[in-house]
Amino acid sequence: MNLFSHFRDIIVSDLAALDLPPGLDFGRVAVEPPRDSAHGDIATNAAMVLAKPAGLAPRALAERLVERLRRHDAVTAAEVAGPGFINIRLSDAFWQARLAEILRAGTAYGDGVIGAGRRVNVEYVSANPTGPMHVGHGRGAVVGDALAALLAKAGFAVTREYYINDAGAQVDALAQSAYFRYLEALGAPTDGFPSLQYPGDYLIRVGQALKEKYGPSLADKPPEAWLPAVREFAVNEMMALIRADLAAIGIVPDVFTSERAIVDSGAVDRALAALEGAGLLYVGTLEPPKGMLPEDWEERPQTLFRSTRFGDDIDRPLKKSDGSWTYFAADIAYHLDKYRRGFAEMIDIWGADHGGYVKRMQAAVTALSDGKARLDVRLCQLVNLFDKGVPVKMSKRAGTFVTLREVVEEVGKDVFRFVMLTRRNDQTLDFDFAKVIEQSKDNPVFYVQYAHARACSVLRHAAEALPGVDLTRESLASAALERLTDPAELALIRHLAGWPRLVESAAEAHEPHRIAFYLHDLAAHFHGLWNKGRDDASLRFLLGDAPELSRARLALVQAVAVVVASGLSVFGVAPAEEM
Repeated sequence: MNLFSHFRDIIVSDLAALDLPPGLDFGRVAVEPPRDSAHGDIATNAAMVLAKPAGLAPRALAERLVERLRRHDAVTAAEVAGPGFINIRLSDAFWQARLAEILRAGTAYGDGVIGAGRRVNVEYVSANPTGPMHVGHGRGAVVGDALAALLAKAGFAVTREYYINDAGAQVDALAQSAYFRYLEALGAPTDGFPSLQYPGDYLIRVGQALKEKYGPSLADKPPEAWLPAVREFAVNEMMALIRADLAAIGIVPDVFTSERAIVDSGAVDRALAALEGAGLLYVGTLEPPKGMLPEDWEERPQTLFRSTRFGDDIDRPLKKSDGSWTYFAADIAYHLDKYRRGFAEMIDIWGADHGGYVKRMQAAVTALSDGKARLDVRLCQLVNLFDKGVPVKMSKRAGTFVTLREVVEEVGKDVFRFVMLTRRNDQTLDFDFAKVIEQSKDNPVFYVQYAHARACSVLRHAAEALPGVDLTRESLASAALERLTDPAELALIRHLAGWPRLVESAAEAHEPHRIAFYLHDLAAHFHGLWNKGRDDASLRFLLGDAPELSRARLALVQAVAVVVASGLSVFGVAPAEEM
């Protein structure tokens, strides 16, 4: 239960029962936590937003609504605050009932319905297939994967997609580098070979594989003879490497879409024909980019998309000087393909260096769908690698960067995934090898995992101390939960009960990092309660002379384990049972 949605329904029902003018719009009525928890458990703006259309003073309407709210068993207090806000305090019994709800639902607790089965496409990673993935790719991969899982938990029908950028100059450069390694494998002369754009050692294996497949048949041939075959072979090898890198962090996309296949199918021509038919293409000239002097700018007629009609800063070119399509043209065709596959909601996870590309792509999606589709782009900032505060140098194997695989092999999949979500995606993230595996409360990964492990430890100890007592979730849900009356216990239950709302709000905002913050706060509540039990024996989870109270407290411990596990499952992280 999202308790805030639950009470919004109650408040709307109570408003409808008042003698108010017909036809009032309740759409702006909100029920949220109060800014200060001392004011109550929930607050509503109902009187503030409805007073004017109802022809009443806000406080007068609030007083009438409060009178009805006080009749509900779950409400122990309802007060008008300020100009007409209403603060509501809920009974202990209401909170205790939420604990039973958590235990009966298990890790499905928090599953939402706001998605209503709507289809959403989340495209992430989409790294150029020119080498192994680096840590920046890994951050985007984890953010996208966690967002997809979050949306699924909130009730959306999610498709995880990887767009293979296998057309254009970068894959030709990859083929050239792979061909050089092929010549090396043959022992053929490589003197005078152009400098390599991709010099990493990972292509040595590709060169050997080319030798095994083709023998010397590609040597001493002009590029037009070997380029298509080597390019396709190298891209397939790189995609196999990338798939393995993704699998190492627990990611398996549902769909892989090839840019080359999009281009070769004629989809670019069809997409641009659609824009032209809508009067959105024209031949014109562009002003010099900001910072460039007019004398340094070659003004020439170009095929332009009227992206300024849809919020972009300037109209965008679709053809290069050699007559070939720009990358933007191919991306337009790709997003139209997604829309025609039934995705009116699209989310793309991009690197921060693509920030200037966002408005034009959103403009294209709006134009192609006649405003029926929406594209949200999440930009992931850089990851700075350190080891004990010292910057980590580039990888010898990759040539220019530290590979994702090297980092994951050092710290583990779960640590890597969790850390990538401890900051907003649009903030730079510092990743220190020593700190992320440090066992201290300053390490959020350890702090949250230790909460789950501590809960499991308490339950194992209880099984030994209470032989024959049923400690399953189902049994603990029927414990005497009304015995949980300590303020710290109730505060922990309140936080647990906030999980469904957190899922929905994070899903709506497309911000999976909120889960990391929530779990950290939940762990703090639980560790704090455990520490209180060390100082005050009456607050311990297991009391030999109070079996019913012990079962109630074990229900609370079990609920903590359930919600932590539920949150970690969104992150693709396995909860620790021992540490």
